[in-house]
Amino acid sequence: MAARQPVVLVWLRGKTLHLFGTRFAAVGDARMNLSLKPRIVALAATVALLLGFIGWAAQFTWRHVASLGERLSREQMESFQTADQFRANLQLLDSLLHRYERHHESGDREQFLQEWKRIDQWIDLQRPTLTSMREGRLLDQINAGYDDYFNAATNLLTQLDLKPPSPGASLARVEQESARLNALGYELVKAHRESLELFIAESQRTLEWLRWFFVAAFFSLLALGIWAARLVYRALIAPLQVKLLESQATIERQEKLASLGLLAAGVAHEIRNPLTAIKARLYTQSRHLKPNSPERVDADMISQEISRLERIVKDFLTFARPSDPDFGVIPAEQPLRDTRDLLAPALAQRGVELRLLNAGPGLHVRVDPQQIKQVLINLTQNAADASGTGSVITLQARAGTRPTPHGAVPTVILEVADSGKGIPLDVQKRLFDPFFSTKETGTGLGLAIAARIVEKHGGSLQYQTRLNHGTVFGIVLPAASPSS
Repeated sequence: MAARQPVVLVWLRGKTLHLFGTRFAAVGDARMNLSLKPRIVALAATVALLLGFIGWAAQFTWRHVASLGERLSREQMESFQTADQFRANLQLLDSLLHRYERHHESGDREQFLQEWKRIDQWIDLQRPTLTSMREGRLLDQINAGYDDYFNAATNLLTQLDLKPPSPGASLARVEQESARLNALGYELVKAHRESLELFIAESQRTLEWLRWFFVAAFFSLLALGIWAARLVYRALIAPLQVKLLESQATIERQEKLASLGLLAAGVAHEIRNPLTAIKARLYTQSRHLKPNSPERVDADMISQEISRLERIVKDFLTFARPSDPDFGVIPAEQPLRDTRDLLAPALAQRGVELRLLNAGPGLHVRVDPQQIKQVLINLTQNAADASGTGSVITLQARAGTRPTPHGAVPTVILEVADSGKGIPLDVQKRLFDPFFSTKETGTGLGLAIAARIVEKHGGSLQYQTRLNHGTVFGIVLPAASPSS
């Protein structure tokens, strides 16, 4: 059964990420879920608030329009009824005066006085029904003119009550006051009409405001819908599409690597035996060759190439059938210190400084020390090859966390940082591909083997790179307690 392909995560701040050459967005699942929840809550609260405001505005406007309609019909009727009623009452008074002038019946006189008193009270009761200052001023003029009319009528009645009646008694002054009151009545009707027009204009402004409010609310809801669709797409659909592409790429690569692993294991076994025989026979023949002779030089060259083939075969077997780790709990700094002690002298001769930074207190990991040291040696040598003379390589262990469906779990990250030129984008796409190497003598299996080893430890191999600023490789391992 083919070994499961390791998951190698690559992170770049603000850059494109790659998973075995497949691009995906620079947002982790945990961060996505954490940032999505408050956005959805904010969206729901905004929509609920907007809908509530729309409902309130609709109810308020409906009530206001209903009130306007009620006021419109009531005030229209009351306004014109006031003017019409006043003119009708004035005509009744004039008619009573004319009848009393002709017939001198006391009943007409008494009815005139009763009607005048009733109309006088009625005029006072009309003031609350008026809606404008102009109507109020006209009512004051009508009230004053009505008093003048009554004075003229009273004077006429006094003259008519004389025995014999005064020959100078005349309705002229009464008719003059009556005409003035009728003119004021028409002015009152006109003022009522102007007030009604203002009232209708106010109603139209209210309806216009309501129309624009609903237009704005519609576009606000439309914008919120677009934003919600974009949020759902970016936070849910797009990551699912990326995961689907990643899964397809991983499955295809697993199938290829499974076949490649079986082929590599078979070829390695078949090649190892002839290589051993060739090397043994070459060693026997080399003993009969003179030192520094052309034949001895050729034999040494053949021996070096045979050793190189043996190393390639060994890498094939390690990649195809990696050994199981022999776990033990150790301080996180231990494999870093062993790597520094082993490689620092040789790197110093090449002009590369290897530094070990102090790790945080109490950091422990459960690993196979030899296998993790093998990964660190590989990463450190790659960093030295990429940095060149005068560069600095830093080894460090630090605490971290890893998101899971059940929350974040503590991790320990073993970092190898260099100050080189960074990894070009085209190389990043194939960085973990087996048999891909930028070195002339490399087999292209170092990082692939390192990733397989780290995966067997329940971790992941990550890197962060910036052109002309260097690269940081991180071995992310589950944190362990010293007693475990």
